[in-house]
Amino acid sequence: MKKIAISIGDLNGIGIQLALENHEEIKKYIEPIYCIDKVMLKEASKLLGLSIPPDFQIVNKVAKKFTIEPSKVTKEAGVYSFASFLKAVELAKQQEVDGIMTLPIHKKAWEVAGVNFKGHTDALREFFFAPAIMMLGSPKMYVALYTEHIPLNQVVKEVQDVEKLSSFLIDFYENIKEKIKENETIGLLGVNPHAGDNGVLGDEEKYIVKAREMAHRVIGKEIYTLPLVPDVAFTPKSRKQHHYFVAMYHDQGLAPLKALYFDEGINISLNLPIVRSSVDHGTAFDIAYIGEKLNNLSYINAIKYFID
Repeated sequence: MKKIAISIGDLNGIGIQLALENHEEIKKYIEPIYCIDKVMLKEASKLLGLSIPPDFQIVNKVAKKFTIEPSKVTKEAGVYSFASFLKAVELAKQQEVDGIMTLPIHKKAWEVAGVNFKGHTDALREFFFAPAIMMLGSPKMYVALYTEHIPLNQVVKEVQDVEKLSSFLIDFYENIKEKIKENETIGLLGVNPHAGDNGVLGDEEKYIVKAREMAHRVIGKEIYTLPLVPDVAFTPKSRKQHHYFVAMYHDQGLAPLKALYFDEGINISLNLPIVRSSVDHGTAFDIAYIGEKLNNLSYINAIKYFID
């Protein structure tokens, strides 16, 4: 059974409740080690009215203790969530665990805490000096994002960088090739409406085609489709043909994914020397510490990813 470090996320949010409520379930699949210390765990469990399981493995000191303030953005919570994440990464680097699973952080809390990363994926790129790839989805469909958290007016410039896009396509294929079925292809989305309509609505697809051709020469076979028309790329018929997709920008891939599989989606960081999965939802301050049992589909799927 794989040993997985779980960073606890923002303690003012729902992460610790997910961990406590689902411990008995996830230990069927992995051996979890929670990156939280005894003092903060006791405070959270008391606020939630949830008991701490006797086999709930935790680490030693994570960061300075603080007072949990449910549903609030605070510097202290940001500091603690980042420290918990660093502890999980440290355990993975030292090969004491087989992977890390991250519960949700609040980006604004990281910012006020002085953390210079927009999220986990950005941090992992720097920690491992590797071009981590963000892939989101569920067992039914996965979408990799060529560009992530950048303004829309910068996307076209990134798409025109043929060498960068080609390297991305090669790296993505290398990370998922063992999971692709025989004769299956990866859906490669265009960037313009109607995929440019032969240049009538934009010609950026020519860069995507060139990057695709460069990638195929390295891969040794044709695995990516020609640029798909984005507004029909995720129809039922298309999803029967493709299990994996590459979107050119954030909302192009995540809007349909979340419309289809919001409750069960997960976030995976590929192209790293470690395996990292995460829930695909936020801190849910609107329901934190109110005594409502949480939907655990995303959390369970993120855990199950390690046993695939």
